[in-house]
Amino acid sequence: MKCEELTVRLERLAPLSCACDWDNVGLLAGRSGKEVKKIFIALDATDEVIEEAVLWEADMLITHHPLIFKPLKQINDKDFIGRRLIKLIRHDIAYYAMHTNFDAAPGCMADTAALRLGLTDMGILEQEGLMDGGETPYGIGKTGYLKEEMTVREVAGLVKERFKLPFLTLYGEEAIDGPLRFIGISPGSGGSMIKAALKAGVKVLVTGDIGHHNGIDAAANGMAVIDAGHYGLEYLFLDFVEEYLRKEAGEALEIRKAEVVFPETLI
Repeated sequence: MKCEELTVRLERLAPLSCACDWDNVGLLAGRSGKEVKKIFIALDATDEVIEEAVLWEADMLITHHPLIFKPLKQINDKDFIGRRLIKLIRHDIAYYAMHTNFDAAPGCMADTAALRLGLTDMGILEQEGLMDGGETPYGIGKTGYLKEEMTVREVAGLVKERFKLPFLTLYGEEAIDGPLRFIGISPGSGGSMIKAALKAGVKVLVTGDIGHHNGIDAAANGMAVIDAGHYGLEYLFLDFVEEYLRKEAGEALEIRKAEVVFPETLI
């Protein structure tokens, strides 16, 4: 299957129009006409990931986070982005990123994370726009109801268990009085989603990359935040994209995924 055929299928799942304006998604490097038989899937295009893709002789690398975020004035071996791009291009590996378009598109990141917690009656935490001719809303994060009432600490335990996390951080447990069911979840870096969560009326937001000030400010506004880590809520991208491609291409593709390795260590 040609690379451009694969990109059409990936963009049917997560249209580029769903990406945030500041993002950089799509085919970021490589030949659109390349024949693709072997695909490597990872969350980030790290040195280790690219080396494994090269050794496996992959034809295409698909990641969630884009290697290229800002315009590049130079591509050489003097910085890590240039070195990685050179290696990909030298080994003729097409490189594709699906980031906030995958976060926001219906049925993708947010829905999958919410379903892992068993949420029902789901809504969009922050709507970004409409797709399918204005019929289908899309956006970042989800709201929904737990199957039963839980305390904040019990919700944190559920998140830790369902996402197989080595640890997480809880802000504002003292801000919540009694059990609850209605919560929000926003995989990735969710500091900017706190206002949307407060507006939606959720009492617990599950997300990642919450700093000290965001955490205590949320608590001051009567909301607890469960920081499950950026990687911790998004590594589900690996299995999701593999399953989607297997449905789309069947036996036509060999697929390999990066090993799930949490980047943080609690000491």
